[in-house]
Amino acid sequence: MGFAEYASYDGLGLAELVRKGEVSPAELVEAAIERIERHNGKLNAVTYKAYDEARKVAAGDLPDGPFKGAPFLIKDLGAKVTGWPRTSGSNYADVAADSEDSELIRRYRASGVVLLGKTNTPEYGIPGITQSERLGPCGNPWNPEHVSGGSSGGAASATAAGIVPLAHASDGLGSIRIPAANCGLVGMKITRDRTPICETTDGAMGFSVHHVVSRTVRDSAAMLDATGGPQPGDPFAPPQKERPFLEEVSRSPGKLRIAWSLETPSGRPMGEEMIAATHRTVAVLKALGHDVFEMGLGIDYRLMYRAQGYVSASNFAASMQRRAEAYGREPEPGELGPLAQRAWDAGRRVTGQQAFWGWQQLRLSNIQVLERFQQFDVFLTPTMSTPSPRIDWLDPLALADDLREFDKRQAATYGTTPTFNFTGQPSLSLPLWQSQDNLPLGMMFSGRFGDEATLYRLAGQLEKEIPWIDRKPVVWG
Repeated sequence: MGFAEYASYDGLGLAELVRKGEVSPAELVEAAIERIERHNGKLNAVTYKAYDEARKVAAGDLPDGPFKGAPFLIKDLGAKVTGWPRTSGSNYADVAADSEDSELIRRYRASGVVLLGKTNTPEYGIPGITQSERLGPCGNPWNPEHVSGGSSGGAASATAAGIVPLAHASDGLGSIRIPAANCGLVGMKITRDRTPICETTDGAMGFSVHHVVSRTVRDSAAMLDATGGPQPGDPFAPPQKERPFLEEVSRSPGKLRIAWSLETPSGRPMGEEMIAATHRTVAVLKALGHDVFEMGLGIDYRLMYRAQGYVSASNFAASMQRRAEAYGREPEPGELGPLAQRAWDAGRRVTGQQAFWGWQQLRLSNIQVLERFQQFDVFLTPTMSTPSPRIDWLDPLALADDLREFDKRQAATYGTTPTFNFTGQPSLSLPLWQSQDNLPLGMMFSGRFGDEATLYRLAGQLEKEIPWIDRKPVVWG
C-alpha cells in the first residue's frame, strides 16, 4: 500500500496533497481499491466496481477542480454514468449500460473526483435501510450487524469506513440524513432543485434531491459549490447564494433563534438516548450564545402523511408504468421485492382525485411549516428516534409476510426527516454524539427555504465545539 494515511484525510485534504505533488491520483485510487477489497466483505457497501476505468482516468489529465484526484462512489439509484449498469437495487431492472452521464455526474467529474464504482441501495430507494434481494444487506462500519440506514446506506457505509472521503447520495424522505446519522457522517439534504435532478419521477416531484455524505462539513459545502446551480430546462431555481458555501463554514453564525422539539409524527416517544442527546445539544447551543427554546412545528402529521401516501403511491405507479414501457414488459410474479410490490399495488388503486387532493393538502401543510419558520432560524430534532438498529430486526425481506410490523419498527426508528422533503427546505444531520454501545447519534438541523448558508455556519461552529473526526468505527482505514 503506497499511502497508509489515506483514510485520515477528507476530500479537500486529499486534493491538496495532489496539488502539492505529495501523492498522485493513481496512488489515491489504489488506496481506495485496497480498502474496498479489504472491507467490502464485511459491509457490502460497493456493488459495482469500475477499477480499470478509474485507473485510466486517474492516470490522465484530471480537471483542476476542488476535489482533484479524490476517489468517489455513485449511488446505484437515479444517476446515469456512461458505460455503467443501473439496477436501482431491483431484480426488475434493465441493466444495459447507460449511454451518457447525468448532468450531475458531469459536474462531479468536473470537480476532479475519480469515479470508482457504485454503492448499495434498497429497491427503488423505498425504505430507511439498505437491504434488497438483488444487492443484499449493507452493514454499518460501527457494527456490521447493524443497519447503515437508507436509502444511501452503501454511500454512508463506504464513507464512514474510510474507503472514500465522501460519496454521492440522494434524499427523498431522509435518505441522506438517515444514513449519515447511522454511520456518523455529515449529511445535508439541500434545498429542492439546488443541484440537477437525475430522474423524472421523485426528482420531478421535488421531494428527492442529490448531494453527498461526507466526514467533514467543508467537504459537503465545497461539493455543493461545485455541483449547485440549474441545468438547462429546469422550471424552478432555488434562491441564489450570497457567497460560496465553503466560505460559510468558517463564518460565525451569529446569535441564532433555534427551536427544538422531541415530537414525532407517529406520536411514539423518542428513545431515551436520543432525548438525552437532544438535551446535551441544547445545552451546547445555549453555551455558544444562541437563543434556544422548545417549540414544535404545530402541524397535523397524520393529515400530512395521508396526503403524502396518496402522492407517493400514485407517483410510484406512474414510475413503474414508465419502466414497463422502457423494458417492454411488466414485472414477473415475485420479481419485485415485498415493499416495491406493495407500493405498486397501492399506487394503482389511487384515483386521480385522491392524488390531487394529496398534492393540495401537502401544499397547505407546507405553508404552515414555512410560516412557522418565521419564529426561528433553525429547527432542531434528533435525526432518528433510536440508535442504529440491528439488520435482522429491521429487515423487510424477513418480514415480507408481515409488512405492517416492518412499518411499525421503521416508524419507531425514523420519522423526523420527511417533512423537509415536502417543503423543500435544507436539513442537515450532524454526528454530534455516541450511544452507550458506541453507535453514532445524529442531530438534525433544518433551515429556512434556500438557507443552507446558516446551516453550514452553525455546522462549522459545532464541528469545532464537538469534534467528531477522530472517532473511528470498528471497520476503518
